Amino acid sequence: MKKFFMILAAAALMAFTANIASAQEAEAPEQAATEEVAEAPASMADLTAAAPEVPLTQALKSKFIEGGPGFMSLIIICLVLGLALSIERILYLSFSKTNTKKLIADVEKALEEGGIEKAKDVCRETRGPVASIYYQGLLHYDQGIDVVEKNIVSYGSVQSSELESGLSWISLFIAIAPSLGFLGTVIGMIAAFDAIEAAGDISPNVVAGGMKIALITTVAGLIVAMILQVFYNYILAKIESITIDMEDSSISLVDVLTKYANKK
Repeated sequence: MKKFFMILAAAALMAFTANIASAQEAEAPEQAATEEVAEAPASMADLTAAAPEVPLTQALKSKFIEGGPGFMSLIIICLVLGLALSIERILYLSFSKTNTKKLIADVEKALEEGGIEKAKDVCRETRGPVASIYYQGLLHYDQGIDVVEKNIVSYGSVQSSELESGLSWISLFIAIAPSLGFLGTVIGMIAAFDAIEAAGDISPNVVAGGMKIALITTVAGLIVAMILQVFYNYILAKIESITIDMEDSSISLVDVLTKYANKK
């Protein structure tokens, strides 16, 4: 599933880059047309009335180009890859959720009707980390309850690690996105000071370009970090919920097996 989401992310990134390239190609004739129109005299009211509403996608493309395709592309890559990993984790965790009350009831019933082997079949037919932990515990039942409990704890740690797989990459993109934005800000400020030095003037027109790039890259990086942070916290909450279920149900399994051993 991870490979599928990585391919999907790459395709989305290529499509976005193609749109940006077409927007850059169309920008030059649009600017020429704007200059021709600007030559004709017009009142402020006429200009306001004639100004068309810019679509959101076109506005985003314009800001992307104004912020500098280099840094903005890196920030978009962080967003696309971070979202792909986040969606993959959310789907994985959703499939990992198990009705633990029903599972423990089914295992207890299977133990009464067919013993350990039938209980194993119930666990094999149930998806999720809880069922896998149960199966590992039942595999070592003949070695005693203490061994079962140790195996449950050990395999529970393995399952917890699998639930958290990929989170380090998401947190990396959360950290990198605003850092790239701030780096773009610093470079924009340097460009502004270079323009001041070249012009020998500190008028707003001289520094506006560099300052604009600086602000756009910072905003883009912070927005990407905030979006990914929401997904990251949601994933952590789901992992915590599943982990609590695993610990609760593991205790229940030990109790059931102890009761089953005392009946024999």
